[in-house]
Amino acid sequence: MINILEWFVGPFNDFIWTYILIGVLLVLGIYFTFRTQFVQIRLFGEMFRLIFEKRDDKDGVSPFQAFTISAASRVGTGNVTGVALAIGVGGPGAVFWMWVIAVIGMATAFIESTLAQVYKVRDGDTFRGGPAYYMQKALGYRKLGTVFAILLTLCFGFIFNAVQSNTISQSFMSVFGLQDWFIGLVLVFFTAIIIFGGVKRIVKVTELIVPIMATFYIIMALYVVVTNLPQIPTVFSLIIGEALGFREIVGGGIGAALMEGIRRGLFSNEAGMGSVPNAAATASISHPAKQGLVQSLGVFFDTIIVCSATAFIIILAGLYTTGEQDGIILTQASLAVHVGPWATYFVAIAILFFAFSSIIGNYYYGETNIEFINAHKSWLTTYRVLVLVMVMFGAMATVEIVWSMADLFMGLMAIINLVVIALLSNIAFKVLKDFTAQRKLGLNPTFKASSIEGLKNTDCWEDDAEHDYAEEAK
Repeated sequence: MINILEWFVGPFNDFIWTYILIGVLLVLGIYFTFRTQFVQIRLFGEMFRLIFEKRDDKDGVSPFQAFTISAASRVGTGNVTGVALAIGVGGPGAVFWMWVIAVIGMATAFIESTLAQVYKVRDGDTFRGGPAYYMQKALGYRKLGTVFAILLTLCFGFIFNAVQSNTISQSFMSVFGLQDWFIGLVLVFFTAIIIFGGVKRIVKVTELIVPIMATFYIIMALYVVVTNLPQIPTVFSLIIGEALGFREIVGGGIGAALMEGIRRGLFSNEAGMGSVPNAAATASISHPAKQGLVQSLGVFFDTIIVCSATAFIIILAGLYTTGEQDGIILTQASLAVHVGPWATYFVAIAILFFAFSSIIGNYYYGETNIEFINAHKSWLTTYRVLVLVMVMFGAMATVEIVWSMADLFMGLMAIINLVVIALLSNIAFKVLKDFTAQRKLGLNPTFKASSIEGLKNTDCWEDDAEHDYAEEAK
């Protein structure tokens, strides 16, 4: 078993997996961009209007709340540690390719999140859905949905959460001198309080934490940019030059920049992985395309805003050229150059908010998929306990090996989801066409399954869906 695992996650095969994933992501992202007529640019302004739209009824969560669930998972250590790793290995040019994959990924995010809304199901007074659900309901492939659900649960619910708690633990041990077991117990305690409270409590936590953590971090980055304003044109020139320059092409640097930029960009914004649709499905809205647009904006927020903030802090400090520091240490040291030694404490607190919110968001992704596999409460309780065990394990262990396992599971998830959404993309295109047609008439778009010929198994969008819900409430 160990030999098989080593073969899959070994350097050579990791290289192959990465290039396969990069190829599929780019090809489909470009295809979705053209088929949606550049939806990520054409309807960019509409995204901001929709994110603050009130929910369609008393059930489910609002578009903004669904956005914060996905942002809680997206905006994590990848934005602080991952960007530093990308620049450390691929140089500033990696940032350019992170931007490219984000812009392309916005179209992919629209497709998968729209499909999640189309095929969502009612779960008491909330909704749930995601790739496993549209694999079953649209394609009739429940077994494939179950495989995907298992991969996602292992990847997000267990492995990524161990990584997040480990990052918090390492940061707080080095800065505050706390013991790892104590940090682990505190994380387990607060995680348990939230996850045993159900999706409503998760929403309340994420809609509080996400705006606060992002605002403080971006304000800090803006301070760094403003105090180094004359150097900003040079930074942009460096990023673009090292991404596309002749010297980098000849020296092979462009390959490292592209590889790291796309890999870290995918890990950070998750477009195409099939994780975010689980959050998108929870929203109560009048048209599936609305949440598709909101989650498309999430990619922009994650990579173009938050990741760029980290990138500018690191590049302006110039410490990445020494090769002596990487990851979170490079980010802390770079910020200290700009604002002084207290930056170490600021980054530690930022990591706490980023990583802990990711634990909550990652947990919810696993919960949705556990309920797909088996809705019995004992399964969900077992899953919750195992998540707490992994949070404790991550806080106390050295988890380098789980990063390789996470890369493997993430790649498998993305390949499966990308193939499926490619097969179902015509449905998303038609849903978008219906949305834009209604907007041109000055209407607030509403959707019914009968609007698209042959659309089936859309429990929440049938013409008699409201009647069905009223009957269920009785």
